[in-house]
Amino acid sequence: MPGHDARQADTVTPRPDAATAPRRIVVGVSGATGIVYATRLLEVLRQAGTETHLVITPAAGMTRACETDLSAEDLRALADVSYPIGDLTAPISSGSFQTMGMIVAPCSMRSLAEIAYGMTGNLLTRAADVTLKERRRLLLMARETPLSMTHLRAMIAVTESGGIVAPPVPAFYTRPESLDDIVNHTVARLLDLFDIDTGAPRWGDEAAGLAATRAEHNGRKA
Repeated sequence: MPGHDARQADTVTPRPDAATAPRRIVVGVSGATGIVYATRLLEVLRQAGTETHLVITPAAGMTRACETDLSAEDLRALADVSYPIGDLTAPISSGSFQTMGMIVAPCSMRSLAEIAYGMTGNLLTRAADVTLKERRRLLLMARETPLSMTHLRAMIAVTESGGIVAPPVPAFYTRPESLDDIVNHTVARLLDLFDIDTGAPRWGDEAAGLAATRAEHNGRKA
């Protein structure tokens, strides 16, 4: 009936896009080395006023114990909300739960392969699958070297599905003076992809001393 259709149309609201979705990011932590990237990411997101929803694999728990003095509770406390890895009824397992996207940092090759081929056996891989199917931003900080053909094919599959493979490759043009500097810059580059500016030095910034470096280099070339 025309009247019925008109009433239905009046109740339809536009679906939120990335610009209007809640400032909420899912953070997954899997078992590759580099737990420091997860802790720094959670700290920076809190400073930026972005709500974080955390899920950690058992292997990531072992890595945390090896690489840091943090307890499991300490790590979970860095997030606004955390979930057990087996809780497939958690909000982040559903596409109706609005987020800006998801970052898996670090991302093991096992988790990457499961995400690449839709093997959603735990909450981390399910949340990543939801992120892809909802066409939201998915970043995987893949931590492995050297890479086999199997690894590379999984990375291609993720990329073809809309994900972004972003290994933690340090930048040295910022003249880092500590490991913290390298970690901070890598986290900043990840968050650039969510339009979250952490104030980290950038190529071309006077504050980073890059203009002077170019001038010196150009002088030598001349």
